[in-house]
Amino acid sequence: MLSVVVAPWRRPPVLLRNADVAHDAASTMKVAVLAALHRSGADPTTPVPVVNRFTSVTGGEYANSAEADSDPEPWRRLGTTASLGWLAERMITHSSNLATNLCLAQVGHAAVARVWERARATGSASLRGIEDYAGRDAGIHNRVTARDLVRLLESLEPPLLDRLEGNVHRVDIAAGLPPGTRIASKNGWFPGLRHCAAVVRPHDAEPYALAVCYSGPLASGRDVDDPAARLLARLSAGVWRRRHTLAR
Repeated sequence: MLSVVVAPWRRPPVLLRNADVAHDAASTMKVAVLAALHRSGADPTTPVPVVNRFTSVTGGEYANSAEADSDPEPWRRLGTTASLGWLAERMITHSSNLATNLCLAQVGHAAVARVWERARATGSASLRGIEDYAGRDAGIHNRVTARDLVRLLESLEPPLLDRLEGNVHRVDIAAGLPPGTRIASKNGWFPGLRHCAAVVRPHDAEPYALAVCYSGPLASGRDVDDPAARLLARLSAGVWRRRHTLAR
């Protein structure tokens, strides 16, 4: 299933394909956690114990897998502390699962739900932490739609969009753009799934939002060599070629 939304920045979409079909959120839900932290007013210098033990939505406990995480740095701090701001940065720039759950534990699911509500999301929710498999087995899922991902980006404050420009995983939407193009993005991937939502800021045209959600056999789950990532890059390149006409 391929879902695509293209919209001039904070204007109605000009392309909709399966825009309201729900997909497993993967790491795109980390944007909602970031927004919840920002709006909570939490001090980014607050030291947070780095542990690998979290409360499941089912009431038990679960832990993250270091092998399944794309960022080794928070794991090197197990048993020590890290600032809340540093954890939030690693959650976005390197898509750390461990940092995400530590941030989520600080802000709570209710605050994340308010982020989706403020964005006027209709088919998306972040109801459990990353790798809360007991919650998943109980039927509690993190879901997103392409339309809601664009709405989420549109609802973000400028500092949060600036934070998304630091995303180092640039093999999908970013890969379809000329080098040096400004892009604020967050992607998510695992076997059978590859998503990315982005704000692209061309130097010679108006900004636009692009969200692509793909669920299917093309997605290898690899960080780099993923056929589904190449599909997203081709879609991104096609939108880029039409950047001058999107606002019309």
